[in-house]
Amino acid sequence: MIKKKFLKAVGVIAGAFSAFMAFGWSFFKMTVRYKDHKKQEKKKWFALSHTKVNHPRYKFEKEYEEGKAWCAGQHMQDCYIRSADGLRLHASYLPAEDAKRFVLLSHGYKGSGFGDFAYMSRFLHENHCNLLFIDQRCCGESQGEYITFGAKEQYDVQRWAYYIARRNHKKLPVYLYGESMGGAAVLMASAHRLPRQVKGLIADCAFCSMKGQMQDMARNWFHLRWIGLLLFRLNLFCAIFAGFHMKDADTAEALKANARPVLFFHGVKDTYVDPGNSLYNYSLCRAPKELVVIPEARHLCSAYEEPELYREKVLGFFEKYD
Repeated sequence: MIKKKFLKAVGVIAGAFSAFMAFGWSFFKMTVRYKDHKKQEKKKWFALSHTKVNHPRYKFEKEYEEGKAWCAGQHMQDCYIRSADGLRLHASYLPAEDAKRFVLLSHGYKGSGFGDFAYMSRFLHENHCNLLFIDQRCCGESQGEYITFGAKEQYDVQRWAYYIARRNHKKLPVYLYGESMGGAAVLMASAHRLPRQVKGLIADCAFCSMKGQMQDMARNWFHLRWIGLLLFRLNLFCAIFAGFHMKDADTAEALKANARPVLFFHGVKDTYVDPGNSLYNYSLCRAPKELVVIPEARHLCSAYEEPELYREKVLGFFEKYD
């Protein structure tokens, strides 16, 4: 009798533990694991209302699609490197006539260079910028199964920066320009050794940390305020399967160490990455810096809402630090 009760109790505990871990696994698959079910997961993710209203397509579909079409119509060179953990990473290179600088374009979470930079790429190219559209790990033609929210992407950005430097025979200035998670990865990369030609960073709607972003999304999207146990499970699965911890995806120490100028952008109406992230990143940055806040802009929509101001700030940044 005692043995049966014991076995029953063990079964109940095991079942409860399995259910406890199962939810964490589902969350991990939705947010971190990406490659195996790319199209399906992307469709589900975009179906979330907060994602829809924060995407440039929601309000600026014409401009967004025209920008993507322009990118797709350019004759670009395929470029490849190996990541520190052995992944084959891809980028598309578009040289400019009478180039004055190189700009590395680091796209956001589950995004693409042609999408995230659809509106700005043509303007940059016409203003004598050689463009390198990198495909983040798991995205586009790059290998990978897990998105690491900057924990590993920062090292990919670093390697791409050196890829540019080795081919930058005229020693032109180089800028690292990232949006959303790509912006966070650029800021994190600033803590590492970079080529001397890297003159500055641009971060549009960059978050501060993976943990903070998960907390903001849980609170703002799903009205969940206490998700400590969920983050514990997520961190566990990240460590076991994806080879990183959430604490590895954080801009704080990088910004304290960075000495290169940074231009920050954020839209006040962004409910995907809270504007407080850029305010915090700006406050930590000890290098020359500027924060441009666009009152009516949602996520990655500042360039669409205030195109003249946005372009003026970007060109002014280049001219100041070239």
